[in-house]
Amino acid sequence: MVFVEVFRLLVAVCGALVGLAAGNHYAATAVGRSTGAAIGVLVGYVVGGVAGRLTHGGMRKATRSLRDVPAPELLAGMLFGSIGLLVGVVICIPLFVFVRENFDFFITAAVAWVLGTLGLKVGMAKGRQLADALGVTRRLTSTRQDVAAGSDLADTSAVMDRSFFVLGRTGLFGPELLIPELVADELATLAEGPDPVASRRARRGLEAIDALRNIGVNVTFVQGDVPAAASIEEKVAILADRLDARVVTCSVEMARRREEAGARVLDLRSLVSELSPDHVPGERLKVDLIRAGRQPQQAIGFLPDGDMVVVNDAEELVGQTDVDVVVLSTRPTNQGLLVFARIADEAGSLGGAGRQASRDLSR
Repeated sequence: MVFVEVFRLLVAVCGALVGLAAGNHYAATAVGRSTGAAIGVLVGYVVGGVAGRLTHGGMRKATRSLRDVPAPELLAGMLFGSIGLLVGVVICIPLFVFVRENFDFFITAAVAWVLGTLGLKVGMAKGRQLADALGVTRRLTSTRQDVAAGSDLADTSAVMDRSFFVLGRTGLFGPELLIPELVADELATLAEGPDPVASRRARRGLEAIDALRNIGVNVTFVQGDVPAAASIEEKVAILADRLDARVVTCSVEMARRREEAGARVLDLRSLVSELSPDHVPGERLKVDLIRAGRQPQQAIGFLPDGDMVVVNDAEELVGQTDVDVVVLSTRPTNQGLLVFARIADEAGSLGGAGRQASRDLSR
């Protein structure tokens, strides 16, 4: 690693100079100076290598953590953080003029650190709005009238849902995925908000947008002149109508309104629900038990669509038809859906009686 070796060289040179100065101070001879310089080089070589690796590792972690931070937020955070540090130092100047004690430096450092951190957080939280206001950069493009036909426009609930990235990666969305400016702003606000659940989901949504762009999905940020008094859902609907785009949402209310208006809408929650297994835990089924299972006390049956049902503690009911069972869980397999179940309460009591009768007959 070039960085580590150069860092080690610089530290070794500094160590040699420090050792030379120390040798000249304590033993003003050629041998003393040489010995001090040699010791300084050795110490600097070892310390420089360790410190260089730690520094390089820290910079790599910082780079990974900042990789997904948009440039406006990073720029504004650095600017406001620097201003905070300078303000902290300036307001502490009277301490050095009137107090003039050793603790003045520590007070100044503490005040500068607090104001610098505050400026950093404020800058990164509002960086996009500040950058747009100053004209430094423009992450979001203006509303276009030439978006690709069949494009999709996602609202906040859709971007925050865990299925958003998976469905986008599989190519479910249209030729162009539109993200309104107001949705991006709401996600940024929620990501910095006090609610840990909403903050985590909003950050996941922002990361999903960047990830979709990185894998080649055509993501476009749009903004438009919408009524300020309207709610966010109404603003999203207005933009979708102007761009003739289908709304992608997880909001039941939004989906209902779009359907009532005769507009195109994709309800991700409804889609995921329809793609989920047919049989949910707690559902009651009737199944014919035809043979024993691989595990002790298990019985095997099949549903009319061919899916296998494994029933626990039902081996003695093999051969019975229309046995009431309760679904415990399901698991997709190459042959279809595998359903795990237990005897229902009513059937369980009958099954228990049947097993007791079998034991009595065997005696």
